[in-house]
Amino acid sequence: MNIEEMKLEDIQARKAEIVERRDAMAVELETAEDDALDALTAEAQELNDEERQLNERENAIYQAAEERQKELQDVIDHGKELKSFEENKTMTNAEVRKSMEYANAWANYIKTGDDSECRALLTENVSGTVPVATYAEDRVRTAWNRDGIMRLVRKTYLKGNLKIGWEKSADGAYVHTESSNSATTEESLVLGVTQLIPQSIKKWISISDEVMDMKGTEFLDYIYDELTYQIAKKAADTLVAAIIACTTGGSDNHPQQNSITATTVTVGLVAQAMAQISDEASNPVVIMNKASWGDFKKAQADNGYNYDPFEGLPVVFNNSLSTFSAATTGVCYAIVGDLGVGAQANFPNGEEIEIKVDEISKMEYDLVRILGREYVGVGVVGPNAFCLIKH
Repeated sequence: MNIEEMKLEDIQARKAEIVERRDAMAVELETAEDDALDALTAEAQELNDEERQLNERENAIYQAAEERQKELQDVIDHGKELKSFEENKTMTNAEVRKSMEYANAWANYIKTGDDSECRALLTENVSGTVPVATYAEDRVRTAWNRDGIMRLVRKTYLKGNLKIGWEKSADGAYVHTESSNSATTEESLVLGVTQLIPQSIKKWISISDEVMDMKGTEFLDYIYDELTYQIAKKAADTLVAAIIACTTGGSDNHPQQNSITATTVTVGLVAQAMAQISDEASNPVVIMNKASWGDFKKAQADNGYNYDPFEGLPVVFNNSLSTFSAATTGVCYAIVGDLGVGAQANFPNGEEIEIKVDEISKMEYDLVRILGREYVGVGVVGPNAFCLIKH
């Protein structure tokens, strides 16, 4: 076999034989033939040269294979990019808004006021302000739902001041006896109107540069959780104040609400209040300061009653209400009623929180001001939907 035709393993085997023979001949050097030794040496050198060339060719093949693999991977990656691009172009704006890419772009828009990144991702032309990322909307909705009161209030999204009519007084229905010649009496109906006038509820915080450096959804979580929760809480406090302001007689613009007076906490107070609300108020809750809740539970424990002082109703905490211990004469410290029937909130611009960033005012302190603003009108729209428990 010619050396050129030999494989690497054949060459290495032949070299081992030559080394073995040369070593044996070296022992018997005196009797060895010079020509035979020279021939073996020359063959060994030729084998070394061929082995080197084979190694070089093998390395070249490996290198070419690696470069080819890289080229193939580049083609695959480029194909994925093209596919992703084409898929994005077939998405609607609503679908784009749900993506994490758009959430990150929205976070950058809040920080910088530059909406170009958001517009580049949208697949349909948008005039005016770019739409809010679904991720941010979900954070806002979660914040509104975290507040026990605003979670239960009926919500509308109508532009401008909203007028809600309600029955101030009315005659009941009549049973008409068959074949009777007498006509039923016409109903005497008097309507009242509650006007929900949107108010701007604002909350601002100062944050560090480190918070501004947060990425995408992490930044949105921090900002929306804090600002939206505080705005929702203020809306709830405003509604509670509107309920407390209602009187027994009512007026043309404020439906009447009943009340009871109790200077001592007893386990039967909630039951007494329930007896004062209308039949339409079918899903009542108890609204009170958390400290007052403790007073009711203490009354239960002190008397050894195996009886729920809240009549099985959900208790919603609101600390804008006076505590029982701090309440003076005529001050309301608890409310029993149906928030879904008796109250309403109107969001003329939707539940979205408008965010503004000010990096200038406190730049010397390395602080950034972030303002959240929401327009919402809240009010009482159902007569006798609530009963106030007063001191």
